[in-house]
Amino acid sequence: MDNSKRAVAIGFFDGIHVGHAELLNKTKERAAEIGAVPSVLTFDIHPDNLVFKKEVPLLNSANGRESIIRREFGIDNVVFIHFNQKVMCMDWKEFVDEIIKELDVAWIVVGHDFCFGYKGMGTAERLKEYSESMGIGCDIIPAVCRDGVVVSSTNIRKLIETGEIEKANEYLGHAHTLEDTVRSGYHLGAKMGAPTINMMLPEGVLVPRFGVYATKVFLDDGSEHIAVTNVGVRPTVSDDNRVSVESYIIDFNGNLYDRHVRLEFHSFLRPEQKFSSQDELSAQIKLDSENARRFFEEKSSE
Repeated sequence: MDNSKRAVAIGFFDGIHVGHAELLNKTKERAAEIGAVPSVLTFDIHPDNLVFKKEVPLLNSANGRESIIRREFGIDNVVFIHFNQKVMCMDWKEFVDEIIKELDVAWIVVGHDFCFGYKGMGTAERLKEYSESMGIGCDIIPAVCRDGVVVSSTNIRKLIETGEIEKANEYLGHAHTLEDTVRSGYHLGAKMGAPTINMMLPEGVLVPRFGVYATKVFLDDGSEHIAVTNVGVRPTVSDDNRVSVESYIIDFNGNLYDRHVRLEFHSFLRPEQKFSSQDELSAQIKLDSENARRFFEEKSSE
């Protein structure tokens, strides 16, 4: 294998859904055929933030996207371009010339709706024609549909905002995830007999519907644990309206502060609510735990 040559999938890849999976798998296939390194070229911030002055709430942080690409597809070569004014205003042919030269690209894979360069003048079809004129292979991956609808990051965001996490995961092809270093919280859970771990959503990442979810927690030692997770402002124990992600890991004892964990969302159990007492909240956590355990038992028997 010529380790300098790359077969590159280009796109933003928010969420890394089943449509993106087609691109990434084709990239690995082409890389194997031509003896190149399978790679991904993406951007650190969503282009719409700059192009349309519109903040796009993302499914994953840049680090989160890279982690999914590595874990789910085994592609370790992930290259980020800082999307700034210069990149936005670059002629599309100049952009292609730059990446071919800088990354020693031998093959390019993009989606059917891929566009780039100044005013989006670079389309997938133009890219294919131009790259092939220089002896660079190019695949355009058609839209992937589920339930008669084109799978898109936009649609998945709407599902997560409304708590339809199981449908969102179906379109993603994997569980919606959050990765973070466990932070020290108020220790109220421990006082109630249900110690929890606290995580923060990265800036710019979409907040799922407030409520309680059946989740799984993956620790940095490789172990996997069933949990219940509350996303919201914890109205029973706090009035500061700060959004938190707090998980009770079922049947787990140990200190996880400052440990890196991955949280997977699997099912929406109930909306967030305010309880009249901490005892009532503690009883509800036990009920939520039973429901989460039942969900995973039924899922494993399907």
